[in-house]
Amino acid sequence: MAQGVKVGVVGATGAVGQEFLKILEERRWKLGDLRLFASERSAGKTVRVLGETFSIEAATPSRMEGLDLLFFSAGASVSRELAPQLARKGAVVIDNSSAFRMDPDVPLVVPEVNGQDAFRHRGIVANPNCSTIIMAVPLWPLHRAAGIRRVVVSTYQAVSGAGARAMAELEEELRAHVRGETYEPAVLPYASAERHYPIAFNVIPQVDRFEEAGYTKEEWKMVRETRKIFHEPELAVTATTVRVPVLRSHSESINVELARPLSAEEARALLREAPGVEVVDDPERQRYPMPLEWSGKDAVAVGRIREDLSRPGALNLWAVGDQIRKGAALNAVQIAQVLGLLA
Repeated sequence: MAQGVKVGVVGATGAVGQEFLKILEERRWKLGDLRLFASERSAGKTVRVLGETFSIEAATPSRMEGLDLLFFSAGASVSRELAPQLARKGAVVIDNSSAFRMDPDVPLVVPEVNGQDAFRHRGIVANPNCSTIIMAVPLWPLHRAAGIRRVVVSTYQAVSGAGARAMAELEEELRAHVRGETYEPAVLPYASAERHYPIAFNVIPQVDRFEEAGYTKEEWKMVRETRKIFHEPELAVTATTVRVPVLRSHSESINVELARPLSAEEARALLREAPGVEVVDDPERQRYPMPLEWSGKDAVAVGRIREDLSRPGALNLWAVGDQIRKGAALNAVQIAQVLGLLA
C-alpha cells in the first residue's frame, strides 16, 4: 500500500504539522496525494512541500474522504470529532493528541518499544505524549534486560511544548530584560491558568493543570502512558514535570530501579545497541546530551549513565530528545512505516 498512498496532515500550520512536512520532504516518499488541513482561519494559505505549492484546506470530513493515511495534530477536540468518522471510512489515523491515548481499544505506540501493537488498530493509532516517548525509548532496553521495578523522573521541558505563543513569550521577556523593561506574562504554565509566570531566567514546576494527588496532567500522562506502552499496568512510575527557558528539546533526569542489577557499563552497552538511542556519555571530556545540540535530531540521546550509590540495583540516566520531532511528528511517521503505509 505504501506506493502511491494518499496522505493528509491535519494541523499542517502548527509546529508538529510543519515537522511532519519536513520529514516527508526529507524522506522523499512517492505519495499518491498529499493534502494539508487546518482551521478555517488558515484555509487558503499556501505551503511549499516537495517542490510544490499546496493550499491549506479547512479540516472537514468531506474534504478528507479518499485519503489512506492521516496525521492528526490539531488538538484533542478536533481528533475526537473527526478521527472516528474517517476511520470508519477506511482511513488510518495516527493521532498526536491526548484524545485516544488511554482508550483500551486504541494502541498507544512507540515503534522502538511496542511497534507490533500498531497492528491491533481499528483505524486509529495514538501517538504518546512527548515526555513519555523520550523516557520510554531508553528505558525499554533496560526493562527487557533486567526488569524495571520503579522509575523516578524529573523533566526539563522546552517552552515549545506549550506552543508558538510560549516560544514568542520567552523571546519577548528576554528582549524586555535587555531593554530594562517589564513584561507581563500571559502563557505559562498554560494559557487559561488563573496566574501566569515569566519563564525567562525562571523555572516553573508546573506543566499543564493540577489533577489528583497534587500531580499535573503531564505527570499523570507519563505514569499512565508508560504503563500502557510497556504492558505493565502496575509499573511504579513517579514524575515531576518542569518548564525551563529552553526553546526546543526536552531533557529528563531518570532514576530507574531494576529487578536485576546492571552496572553502568552494561547499561551503556545495551543502550548503544538500542534502536532510536544514541549514547553521548564521556564525562572526562564533558560530553553529555544537551537540548541546544539535540534539536532537529531523530534519536533520543542518553548520557550521565551511572550507578545510584544510594540504592542497590538503581541507575541514573540523563535523556534529551527533540519533543517536536521524535516526541511527536517522527514517532507518528515511524508508526506509519511499521504499518507499511510509508516505505
